[in-house]
Amino acid sequence: MNKKLLFLVSMLLGLVLLLAACGGDSSEESARDTNEDQGTEDQDGGENEGSTDGGEETEESAETVTFRLADNQPEDYPTVVGDKEFARLVEEKTDGRYKIEVYAGGQLGDEVSVIEQIQLGSIDFARVNASPLTQFNDQIGVLSLPYLFESEEQKWEKLNGDVGRELLDTFDGSNMVGLAYYDSGERAFYNTQYTVTSPSDLEGMKIRVQQSDLAIAVVEALGASATPMAYEEVYSGLQTGVIDGAENNFPSYYTVNHYEVAPYYTLPGYTGTPEIVIGSQQVWDQLSDEDKELFREAAMESVEAQREAWAELTEEARTAVEEAGSEIAEVDDLSEWRDAVQPVYDEFGEQYGEWVNKLSE
Repeated sequence: MNKKLLFLVSMLLGLVLLLAACGGDSSEESARDTNEDQGTEDQDGGENEGSTDGGEETEESAETVTFRLADNQPEDYPTVVGDKEFARLVEEKTDGRYKIEVYAGGQLGDEVSVIEQIQLGSIDFARVNASPLTQFNDQIGVLSLPYLFESEEQKWEKLNGDVGRELLDTFDGSNMVGLAYYDSGERAFYNTQYTVTSPSDLEGMKIRVQQSDLAIAVVEALGASATPMAYEEVYSGLQTGVIDGAENNFPSYYTVNHYEVAPYYTLPGYTGTPEIVIGSQQVWDQLSDEDKELFREAAMESVEAQREAWAELTEEARTAVEEAGSEIAEVDDLSEWRDAVQPVYDEFGEQYGEWVNKLSE
C-alpha cells in the first residue's frame, strides 16, 4: 500500500514538474517571439522613417536644382551685377525650381579654364568675354572687328535682335549655348605723349595690345607698332617708356591707374567686344523646352541691369580721370579711322564677311 502511494505521489510530482517546465518554455518562447516582433517593428519603423526622410530629401532636391555660374570679375563689377540679376530672374521665373549661385572673382578659374569646364559640364554657366571665346567658336570673332558699328545704339539693337540671336546660335556643336550679350564698353587708345585725334598721330608709337592676330592687325593698320604684353606689365611699360600707349575701356583705364602715366585718352573706342553669358550644353540638354525659354528670357532681361551698372561705372571712371588731369579727346568724324583699318577687313573679310554684312545693315 505504501509502495503504491509512494508511486502515485512520485507520478503526480513528475507531472507537475513537467507542466511547469512546458509552461516556462512556452512563456520564454512567447516572450522571445514578442521581443523579436517588436524589434522587427522598430527596425521596420526605423527603416520606414529613414525612407520617408530620404523620400522627402529626394523630393526637395528634385524641386530645387542649383547651378553654378563663373565670373572672373569682383563682386561689385557690372558683369557680376548682371550675373546676379540673371540668377534672380531664373529663380523667379521657374518658381524656385532652379537656382544659380554666382562665383565671382575668378573662384572657378580664369576665362579660358572656365570655358573648357563649361564644355565638360563641370561648370554650368559663365560670363566670359567674346575674345577668348573666339578660339572655341571662330565666328564670334567678328565682334572684335574695328569700327564694326556706326553707334552704340546700332550695336545693341543688332546684338539684342535677330542677328545677335543668330550669332549666338553659332555655339551649336561647341558643347556651349550662347544666351545673351553684356556690355564691356569700348576699347580706346591712350598714350603717354600727346593728344591723338587722327591715325597719323599714332604713327611710330609702340602700342600694347592683347596677343591676338586681329588686335595686332588693327594697330599696325593705324600706323603704330603693335606690342603684345602681359596686362600686369602695362603700367611699368608705360612708366619706363617700353611702350608709348595701350588700349582699354574707361573703367579699366581708371581702376589699374594707367591714367597716372598715360594721361591722353581718345574717344570713341575702336572696338567694343561684348561679354557673353554662356551655358553648358550638358546642362542645357537636361532642361525642358519650356525651361530653356525661361532661362533665355532671364538672360536677356538681365542685360538691362548689367548695362546700367556699366554706364554708371564708366561715368564714375571718366569723372575721376578728368579730375586727376587726364585729357579726353573726342573725335566726331571717324571716316579717316575707318579708311585706315580697311586692310583689316580685307584680311579677315572671307572669314567674317557674311556677319559683317548682317551686323552693319
